[in-house]
This record gives sequence, structure tokens and C-alpha cells, in this order.
Amino acid sequence: MPERRVPRPRRFLVCEPRHFAVQYAINPWMHPGRPVDVDLAREQWRTLVRAYRAHGHTVDSVEPVPGLPDMVFAANAAFVLGGRVFGSRFHAPQRRPEAERYETWFKTAGYDVYRPRSVTEGEGDLVWTGRYVLAGTGFRTTREAHREAQEFLGHPVIGLTLVDPRFYHLDTALFVLGDDTVCYYPEAFSPGSRGVLRRLFPDAVLATREDALAFGLNSVCDGRHVFIAPRAEALAARLAGHGYVPVPVDLSELHKAGGGIKCCTQEIH
Repeated sequence: MPERRVPRPRRFLVCEPRHFAVQYAINPWMHPGRPVDVDLAREQWRTLVRAYRAHGHTVDSVEPVPGLPDMVFAANAAFVLGGRVFGSRFHAPQRRPEAERYETWFKTAGYDVYRPRSVTEGEGDLVWTGRYVLAGTGFRTTREAHREAQEFLGHPVIGLTLVDPRFYHLDTALFVLGDDTVCYYPEAFSPGSRGVLRRLFPDAVLATREDALAFGLNSVCDGRHVFIAPRAEALAARLAGHGYVPVPVDLSELHKAGGGIKCCTQEIH
């Protein structure tokens, strides 16, 4: 009998894809000129917000800005832990103005925001497990940023190297299930990083290549419910076997820019 999991109310920050477009290519999923249905993207995004609220979570919004089509991917804008905001310094010049917009939101909400000196892309590459921060590198966030994060946050930061450009952020290859347990796709990581993950999380749920390519690892879990891409059917079944409750949410239009459920979701810890 699978263990019964217990959800915990979360607070999320999101940004409506009102100005969503694929105008440049900064990851392998992006193909400028490919048609994008903004109305569909907005409706899919609203479905995600409704799902969060229906499951008892608080959702705040940042106002989208014309000319910043990737601002919908709120997770990349910061990493918040214990009320401390470690801001972002984007790798791609096209996205750098987003950091200031999110910084303004956090400051207006009463937070102090640390501006990193090194390239770092928020929860895209920094993941809180409940005991320490897992930190991705290889394509975006730098190892120097890992050191900055540890000094600022005062929590251990464990670096993990990503090796497949399709999984360019840590949150495309791994997500936290709760109780210091994670789900991840091993082949997205270097051999040494796979070894670290095996030792830290011997009971982790492992995903297949098909799960990962379906954006199944770009999921959000509240401890019981897993908000997951519908096409990751095998992974959803595996999670259900471990006592989690999959909540499929289709963000396929946003996949055209390389993002999914978690990319659209900044958690305010």
C-alpha cells in the first residue's frame, strides 16, 4: 500500500504570458518563426493558476512587461529562502531586464533583494530540498554563483553538473517531492553528479528520457500533489505508485520556449 502523502500550503509567484513569443533562441526548444498562440498560452497558464488555488495554495502575480516575452518563466527570476531573496543575473542579454522587474515586486512586497555578481538564474538552477540547496551548472548558472548563494543564504549548496543542452536548467531535470526526496532524470547529469544524487537520495524516483522530454521533470510538488505535464504519463504512474497524486496541467504552448510548470512558478519559501 503506497504511503499517504501530506500536502503543505505553498506561496507561488507567477507572471501571465500576455506578451509571450519566441523571438530568439537561447535553448534547443526555441525556434523563432514557429507560430505561437498567445491566447492558448494564456488560457493554459490560467489553468495552472486555478489548479494551484484549487489545491489550497496562494498565488501572487507580477505584471508582465511588453518586450519581455520570457517573463512568464517566473522561477528564473530569484531564489527565495527564509524570506531572503537571492536575485538573478541572466545569462542571455535578452532576459536581463526581467531581473529588475521582479526585484521591484519583491522590494514593494517588503523584501530585501541581493543582486548576485555572477550569472545565476534563480529557481531554474537553485532547488531547496528542505536541508540544503541543490545548484545546477553547465549551461546557465555558474559555480561562482553557487558560492555566492551559500554565503548569502547560510545553507549548504551542493553543485550538480548538467550535460544535456535540452535540460539546460536544473528544474528541467529534477524536482523535489518532499521530505528530502527528489525525482530526477539521471542522464541529464555528469557521472560524478549522478553519484552525488544516488548518495543523497537513495530512494529517489527516477525518470526516463521520455519523461524528461515531455517536461515531466519541470513539475511542482506540494508534498502530495504533483502538478505535471500530461504527456509524462509513465512518470505520473510511477509517482502514483509512491503515494503521490498527479495533477496534469497542459502548458504545451509554453514548451515552445523551453519552459513548463515549474519554470512558470516561483516559490516563496
